[in-house]
Formats: sequence, structure tokens, C-alpha cells
Amino acid sequence: MPAPKVQFHDLTGRGVLITGGGSGIGAALVEGFVRQGARVAFVDIDERAGADLCERLDDQTGYKPHFIPGDLRDIDVVRNAAETAAAALGAIHVLVNNAARDDRQALEVVSEETWDESQAVNLRHLFFMSQAVAPHMRQAGGGSIINFSSIAFLLNMGEIPAYATAKAGIVGLTKSLAGRLGPDNIRVNAILPGMIVTERQKRLWLSDDAIAKMQERQCLKRSLTADDLVGPCLYLASDCSAGMTAQTMIIDGGAL
Repeated sequence: MPAPKVQFHDLTGRGVLITGGGSGIGAALVEGFVRQGARVAFVDIDERAGADLCERLDDQTGYKPHFIPGDLRDIDVVRNAAETAAAALGAIHVLVNNAARDDRQALEVVSEETWDESQAVNLRHLFFMSQAVAPHMRQAGGGSIINFSSIAFLLNMGEIPAYATAKAGIVGLTKSLAGRLGPDNIRVNAILPGMIVTERQKRLWLSDDAIAKMQERQCLKRSLTADDLVGPCLYLASDCSAGMTAQTMIIDGGAL
């Protein structure tokens, strides 16, 4: 990622915690906040990816984010990560709940175990991380929570029933948290990405034909990448969106 086109000066020095920050969209977000001068901690299950990202950013920017390895399916890990981040950063002003996994599974083969797994990976930790971070944001005088949902639940995609349910649930969670935390000057909003073409997506799910069909549907006739989500996330974290909460922001190139 090159130097940021826009500088959000109020993000300089702010404590930012990002989940799923080791690769893909999460890594782009970590880098985006680092390049704004924020103090960044991130959680990821992939220790090698997390360590490599830290070394690369240290080499390129002179700042090494604080990496917290951990499996967010374990709520004790979630709570410990919040405390570790607060101690490392001094305060948490921004929480980006990004971690997710969009496994495909047909209706006929979804089991109780795979359903629960999807909710644990894609929904449950967002609530418990927000719960754990909220006291730190109150202590800091306020903050911004940014939850990553998806337009997937709006597209009637039959191969992702559990994932779509989780992503729809994130919108409801966002609005409920916004109502509860607003009096504490904590804003809660959601970003709904469209088709974001990452290396993992191309390796597992996205064919050239699928990418071409989505581009035909979009108003913007190009593939969206993780970098397209950085600016919107920075905006929601910054004071530029100080009056915005309980809202959803769709970043899909005009597919809907």
C-alpha cells in the first residue's frame, strides 16, 4: 500500500484493535491505520502471517504493530486479547471487528457442529470483543466500533446459509450496540463489503468467470480489493464521522 491519499490527523496516536489482522482485508486495515500514525494491535490465529506483517510494516514505516496470536472462537482468548491490547496501547479508541471465514456449505450437509462453528467464527466474537473493549473506550472518553458484515446476506446465495445468517446478525448487533453505547460517546457502525478479490478468495472460491460476472453487475467495472475498504474504515474511525452511529456502509462498487 502506498502512502495514504488522505490523512486523518485525529487518528494519530489513537489506540486501534483489529481482529483477523494477519492477512487479506485485515492486513490492509492494519497497514492503513499504521500509516495514519495510529497505535495498532491486532489479533490473528495465523502466527506466521501476523509476525511477517509486523516485520514488513516495521521495515517500511518504522512502526511495529502489536501482534496478539489467538483463536477468537475461544471467548477467554477474546477477553485476554482486549486486556493485552489495552495494556500495550495505553487506551483503545477504535475496535475493528473484521475476523471472519466465508466457508461454503450446502443446506443438506449443514450440521449442528458446522452451524455453531460458523457463528463462532463469524458472529459470536464480535459481541464479546465489543463487550470487553467497551470499558476501555468509556475510560478513554468514547470510541468507534466498526463491524464488518457483508452484502452476502442480501444476495440470496444458497451455498452460505450459516455465513449469511451471521453476517445479517452483525447488522442487528451493530444497531443494538449503538443504542446501548451511544450515551458513552461510543459509536458503532458496520461496513458491508461486496466481492473483495483477495488471494484467498481466488484460491478457494473465485473463478475468473465469477469475477467477470460481478464486474458486469457492478457500476464500477473493476475488481474491488482489500485496499478499497481501508478509506471507509478510517473514516468511520475518525472524527469525520462523529455524528454517525447505528449505520451500515455498503462498499460493493454499486452491485446492489
